[in-house]
Order: sequence, then C-alpha cells, then structure tokens
Amino acid sequence: MISEAIVQVECYSGHSYAEQPMAFYWQGQRLEVASLEATWYGPDGKHFRLRTTADQRFDLCYSEAEDRWFIAQA
Repeated sequence: MISEAIVQVECYSGHSYAEQPMAFYWQGQRLEVASLEATWYGPDGKHFRLRTTADQRFDLCYSEAEDRWFIAQA
C-alpha cells in the first residue's frame, strides 16, 4: 500500500539505479536502513521491505516510470 511520496532516498547504485536503499527521509527525519528483508519487482516498480535502525519496518517502492520513491509503513 503506497501512502506518501518520499522527498529523498539515499541508495546504493551499482550497475543500475536504486539497487539498495541505505537511508531515507520520512516525516522530517532521516532514517537509516539496518536490514533489507525482501526485494521484488511489481507493476509499479522496485519494492524493498526493510527495517530501520530504530526497529521500524517500511516498504519502499521506486517507480521508474515516475522517477519517484513511495513509502508504506509495514
């Protein structure tokens, strides 16, 4: 479930953009990614289920068509 657009995501990009999120901004805070629990491709883009260093779980989605990041708290 996509809930809101993210202003900025810091990610590792090797041979392609957005290979792995490292940190992101949500509700005015910078949250660091502690672990990546799952990755998959959907019709709306690349999806990442992750856990932050504050032990919060989020789903991030990068829409390649829109060149935008979206978030849902899992």
